[in-house]
Amino acid sequence: MMAQYLDLKAQYQNALLFYRMGDFYELFFEDAVAAAEALDIALTKRGKHLGEDIAMCGVPVHSAEGYLLTLIRKGFRVAVCEQMEDPAEAKKRGSKSVVKRDVVRLVTPGTLTEESLLEARRHNFLTAFAKIRESSALAWVDISTGAFHVMPLAGPRLSPELARLAPSELIVADGDEATIRDIAEEHGISITPLGRSAFDSAGAEKRLCSLFDVNTLESFGQFERAEVAAMGAIVEYLEITQKGKLPLLQKPVRENEARVMQIDAATRRNLEMTQSLTGGRAGSLLSCIDRTVTAGGGRLLERRISSPSRVLNVVQDRLDCVDFMVQNARFSQDLRETLRKVPDLDRALSRLGLDRGGPRDLAAIRNGLAQSAEVARMLAGQDLPTPLQEVSSALTGHDELLDLLDEALIAEPPLLARDGGFIADGYDAELDEARKLRDEGRSVIAGMQADYAKLTGIQSLKVKHNNVLGYFVEVTATHAEKMLSEPLNETFKHRQTTANQVRFTTVPLSEMETRILNAGGRALEIEKRLYDTLKRAILDRSAEVSQAARSLAEFDLAAGLADLARAENWCRPKVDDSRALDIEAGRHPVVETALRSQNRAPFIANDCSLGDNSDIWLLTGPNMAGKSTFLRQNALVAVLAQMGSYVPATRAHIGLVSQLFSRVGASDDLARGRSTFMVEMVETAAILNQADDKALVILDEIGRGTATYDGLSIAWATLEHLHETNRCRALFATHYHELTRLSDRLDRVDNATVAVKEHDGDVIFMHEVRRGAADRSYGVQVAKLAGLPAAVVERARVVLDALEKGEREGGTKRAALIDDLPLFSASPQPAPQPVSKNSAVEARLKEIHPDHLSPKEALDLLYELKDLSRDP
Repeated sequence: MMAQYLDLKAQYQNALLFYRMGDFYELFFEDAVAAAEALDIALTKRGKHLGEDIAMCGVPVHSAEGYLLTLIRKGFRVAVCEQMEDPAEAKKRGSKSVVKRDVVRLVTPGTLTEESLLEARRHNFLTAFAKIRESSALAWVDISTGAFHVMPLAGPRLSPELARLAPSELIVADGDEATIRDIAEEHGISITPLGRSAFDSAGAEKRLCSLFDVNTLESFGQFERAEVAAMGAIVEYLEITQKGKLPLLQKPVRENEARVMQIDAATRRNLEMTQSLTGGRAGSLLSCIDRTVTAGGGRLLERRISSPSRVLNVVQDRLDCVDFMVQNARFSQDLRETLRKVPDLDRALSRLGLDRGGPRDLAAIRNGLAQSAEVARMLAGQDLPTPLQEVSSALTGHDELLDLLDEALIAEPPLLARDGGFIADGYDAELDEARKLRDEGRSVIAGMQADYAKLTGIQSLKVKHNNVLGYFVEVTATHAEKMLSEPLNETFKHRQTTANQVRFTTVPLSEMETRILNAGGRALEIEKRLYDTLKRAILDRSAEVSQAARSLAEFDLAAGLADLARAENWCRPKVDDSRALDIEAGRHPVVETALRSQNRAPFIANDCSLGDNSDIWLLTGPNMAGKSTFLRQNALVAVLAQMGSYVPATRAHIGLVSQLFSRVGASDDLARGRSTFMVEMVETAAILNQADDKALVILDEIGRGTATYDGLSIAWATLEHLHETNRCRALFATHYHELTRLSDRLDRVDNATVAVKEHDGDVIFMHEVRRGAADRSYGVQVAKLAGLPAAVVERARVVLDALEKGEREGGTKRAALIDDLPLFSASPQPAPQPVSKNSAVEARLKEIHPDHLSPKEALDLLYELKDLSRDP
């Protein structure tokens, strides 16, 4: 057995080998040591090899999926080795024959299909990057749904596209992994080298033509050699990992980066589009707007939000779909209730195609097609917009398959085909006959037990069954002598004696056992055969089922976005080819939701107006006033509009944004030796080098990580470059008030500020953005709000006053003032106390107990307080 293990392990040196032994997957040697530590399970030993103990650990087969997921998330790959024959078959070849085993699949991050290993509302992409001379391409596939895409792209675009797709695994040609490893690690992607022969474009084309049973790939589009190589590498990798059982891949779709808004990795991270800064889904834009009720709709929403369109008619069509659902609220709600019953058709279909499915997947297809027909019935008579009208045709035409599955399956089938009992009574006469014999056999056994109890006079006599003896008669030890004596011993043949029971068999009982066992086994074999027949019927119509699934997802997304728009009072944006970014009463959807959930003050909406005459807003104001939120919310409004959604505003006019860049927040990259300032400069450089005149750029506090004048000069030059060279739309937040003078020199720059009020030395944030410039940053007041010790706050006030006085009187005078400042004292100087005066309103308020007031009393009290406030 160990020789067999070592031979198989030699073929999969880079993977943990799950070696099937009965009801367990066992791991040995270094695999066992690594797995035991990763899974926190016991490490034992079994036998010796070359004089040393063999390390061993194992996991139960029935719960292996959870262990697999843990190992995959920790960076391991797992080769699953199954028993290819029954142990009884092996014994026929000799008592020491080893059961035949072989690896049936290689489990990697990008090849998961099990429902328990995947997030239902997220794609699990496997990607391949190919480079042939000066051209390169990226292909990606989700084998759990069959989605297959490819696009040409320049090398520098690889990182942004990986950020958009968020794949689990990236395949590259052997030897190229070193140049791409940093990018993969930045995005948390597992990188897999594959032999260069897999990327040969000629071989790849043959592989793809064979897979899709076509003579040429031209019917799918005009692909470059690099694109063919990337797609071919994916197919080759799937053949290796799935041991020849390829998933149901859809025909490849060629994408064009010019058709979607370009958003780099830093921007996606800063805007928290699909993941929050903590790494989870909660707190992201996606989690805030997801009102879909099906898994397919959830995945479609993630794709749309990750890839906003920049094709005007596509955006308008999607908005028309949402608008239809908004206008037909009752229909939309009824549709959503029906869609809630739709299972995950795509993934059920994929599992069946890979032979990893079961009766429940058959039932999922049946239930999904039934709901598809119900949705089609609801659509009758509706004046659907063109995009929904086009996809609605895929909802019908499945009657034959639906009738077959409905007639064949019970309502709630078991998970596994080997459990049996999932074929409905009356569907197959041969199965019904076998079941009848099996079930009546059980009643016959009960009758035989009654007869034997009467014959022996032992009322406690039982007929039982186990896997060793089969059916047997059991009595307690007190009746052993009677059963072993004449005349009963002629009928009852002794089989086994235990501490408390004695067991016997009879000829009629053995004959009945044979009949029952044969009937039960025969029934199970018939069900397995019928399962294969039903599975084949589904796979023969897999393309139509996939189309129905996509159609249901489209309806779900449109209805979900409409539900969001109605509930949150969002508006339909006007989207065109202009340079406008004109937003009235815009809000940040995530922040607004968070404030509401915490029962805090409502979100303060703000306007933003960029266009031909005012491309750049220079935003000043104190920290904590809401500048970063304002910047982000306007970027998110553009994303939402171009993905085809209503937006959080009372009115919005969005000129198509080609690129979205964000430099918001501060973080370092210690692993690559980058300080916070260096990271900021790298990201700013990327913006200035790439942004075109249709781009939208949001920049927050450029230059803050270095000396004041260095930072000011960098921010100044950056703003001028955006205005003169990039000529893009931008929101530029800064604490360098000197920059506000640029609005007089640069004709498309306007100043804006976040309003605050001061009261008794404290600052009150109004969160209102207004035209104009701030005259100070209120940093000391914010520090006080943060809880800095009073001594530190007061000392900061003294130093600030001296510095501002020196700034007014000149550099030399400023230096002298700083030298003359007294040293820091642990005892703060007493702050001036506000003059207090007795207030009739305050005195009256102290007498009030709000819990004891009726609505009428509260209203009367409000009038009373109003009168008191008028008194001198």
